[in-house]
Amino acid sequence: MAGYFPNWTLKTSGAVMPDERLPVGQTFIAGLQHVVAMFGATALAPILMGFDPNVAIFFSGVATLLFFIVTRGQLPSYLGSSFAFIGVVIAATGYAGSGPNANIGVALGGIIACGALYAVIGVIVQAVGTGWIERLLPPVVTGAVVAAIGLNLTAVAMNMISASPYTKWIALFTVVSVAVVAVYSRGLAQRLPILIGGFLAYLVYALTASSFGAPPVDFARVAAAPWFGLPNFVAPVFDGRAIALIAPVAIILVAENLGHIKGIAVMTGRNLDPLIGRGFIADGVATMIAGSGGGTGVTTYAENMGVMAVTRVYSTLVFVAAGMIALALGFSPKFGAVIGTIPVAVLGGLAIVVFGLIAATAGRIWVESKVDFSEPKNLLTVATALILGAGDLKLPIFGFELGGIGTATFGAIALYHLLNRKAA
Repeated sequence: MAGYFPNWTLKTSGAVMPDERLPVGQTFIAGLQHVVAMFGATALAPILMGFDPNVAIFFSGVATLLFFIVTRGQLPSYLGSSFAFIGVVIAATGYAGSGPNANIGVALGGIIACGALYAVIGVIVQAVGTGWIERLLPPVVTGAVVAAIGLNLTAVAMNMISASPYTKWIALFTVVSVAVVAVYSRGLAQRLPILIGGFLAYLVYALTASSFGAPPVDFARVAAAPWFGLPNFVAPVFDGRAIALIAPVAIILVAENLGHIKGIAVMTGRNLDPLIGRGFIADGVATMIAGSGGGTGVTTYAENMGVMAVTRVYSTLVFVAAGMIALALGFSPKFGAVIGTIPVAVLGGLAIVVFGLIAATAGRIWVESKVDFSEPKNLLTVATALILGAGDLKLPIFGFELGGIGTATFGAIALYHLLNRKAA
C-alpha cells in the first residue's frame, strides 16, 4: 500500500497539518485529549437512547480507525455517537427514557439500514463527484447546518451545569481554565487546553464539592470495576417500520459530515473535496458496523473539530491514537469507570467550549466561502436554520418526530432552494 497513506513529517511547533505528526508521546496525549472531548457526547447519546455507553465508545474507536483507513489517512476526524438518531430511535423503540432499551435490536436494524443508505450516497459522490451535492448543500446551507448543530446542543450543556449555583460556577471555571491554557500557555501545554483545563476543574471540584453540598467524586465504582471485560454486544433485528423511520437520518448525516469536512478544509487551508465521497462511505460503513453490535450510529464529531480549532493540531495520526484509546475504554470497565468520575459540571463546562466552537466554525465557512448576507435568500436561510436548531423544534412527520437538527437541516435545504429559484 505504498503511497496510499501520507509520509507524515515531524512537526514540533506551529500548526500541525494532516500529513505532519507530533512526537509519539505528544501524539498519544493529543489523542487522549480528543477522547476526553468526545466522551461526554459519545456517552450521553447512547444513555438517552437506552444503549450501553461503553459499547458506543468501543464502536467509536472502531469507526475512527476505519475512517482513517478509508480516507487514506488524509482527513482528520473522530467518529462518535450521533445525536441525530435520538428522536427516531425513541420513536421506533418506544423507549421510556430510563434504563436499558428493551427494543434496542429493532433500533440497531434501522441504524444499519441508515448506514447502508449513507454509504451508497458516498459511492455516488465518489463516482460522479461532489458537484450535485454541493448544489444541494452550498456553503450558506452547510454553514447554517453546522451552526444549528452547535446551537442545538446548547440545552445539553445547560442541563449538565444547572443542578445548582455551585455547578454553574464550576462549569464557568472550566471554561476559563481551558481559555487561559489555550491563550497564555506555551509549548505542549498550549496543545492540550481541554485536557489541562478539564483536569484543573476536576481538582477544584474534588477539593470543594463537599463544602458546597455537591456530590463528591466517588471512586467506589472504579474499585469495583474489573480491568478487562468484553463489551455487551447486542444483535440487530430488522423491522420495516423502524427502518423507514431511521434510514432517512442518512440525509442529516450527509449534511453534517459535509459541513464538518468543509470546516476542516477552512481550518487547514486544504482542498478536501476529493475525500468527501470516501468520508461518506467510511461513516456509512462505520455506522453499519456499530449497529451490528449494539452501538449507536456514528458521525464525524464537531466536538473534536473544536479541539483542532483550539490546538491547531490536525495530524491524522492523533486520531489513530484516539481510536486506539477508545478501544481500550471499550475493553476496560475500570478505565471507563475512571472517566465516569468526571463531574457532570466539568463535562458541562467543556461542552460549552466545544459546542460553542462548533457554531463558530460556521462563521469561518461563510467568511471563507464569501457568502453574501446582503442577499435575502442567504440571510433568511441561515436565520431560519439557527432558530429551528437552537429552539430544537420537533416536527411530527409520517408518524415519527423529527428533532431540531433534522428540522434545521431539511428546513435550510428546502428554504434555500425555494428562494434560489428567483436567481435561476
